[in-house]
Formats: sequence, C-alpha cells, structure tokens
Amino acid sequence: MLILLNDFYYIRSFDADDKTINAELEFNTEHDIFKGHFPAVPVVPGVCMMQIIQEMVEKLTMSAKRISNVQQMKFLTLINPAITPGVHLSLSFTTTPGEVLQVTASLLNDTVTYFKFRGEFVNEQSLSH
Repeated sequence: MLILLNDFYYIRSFDADDKTINAELEFNTEHDIFKGHFPAVPVVPGVCMMQIIQEMVEKLTMSAKRISNVQQMKFLTLINPAITPGVHLSLSFTTTPGEVLQVTASLLNDTVTYFKFRGEFVNEQSLSH
C-alpha cells in the first residue's frame, strides 16, 4: 500500500525495467513526521526508509507485498531533510520459486549511502497462510 508516496516523499525521476528501479526521491520537509522526529533536528525515520523500499517494490510489481525475511538492514547515516532534501533509490530484485522477491536496495547520493536493505518480499496474502 502506498501510504507515504506523494505525502512524505515525492518521486522526481523514475527509471525502471522489470527487475530494477533507479529513482530520485524528494522528502516533504514540512511533513508532520519531522515535527516529532525530531523537532530541532529532523531525521527521516528508519521505518519510513523501509516503507519507501516496500512502496517502490509494489510500484514496480503492481501488487501488494510484505517483507518475509530480512538478511540485511543497515542505517548507515542519518538523513536530515533540511540538509539532504532528496536521495537516490537504487533497487533490484530477482524472483525465486514460490514468487519470493529477493530485493537489494539502497538510499544514497553521490557521496553518502544512507540505508541498505537486502531481503525478501512475498505477495501480501502469502503471509496469511
């Protein structure tokens, strides 16, 4: 479900094929999240970074997904949207038997990698079994 797109962040450019995404994302620096996280020094919450990855997987596959396994989730550098209003998203995936998506993704810019993820997504209804 796309809950943050076009509210917390916007897509400024989007280049995708059937297995990869390269996108430029811009944060809404006035979003209410930053009033509480944190008022004096706003920081993009880690849960929002992960939600962005999930939303981009869903945008690429055009279906609802859930994380089923996390092999790596690294929050390497804080993103202060007042200083870094936008980031580059690099995402790729392969499909394994059982329609499991093996995803590798990063949020970065020219000099800094902010977040790295490697894990698996399944169709949303797959987890209810």
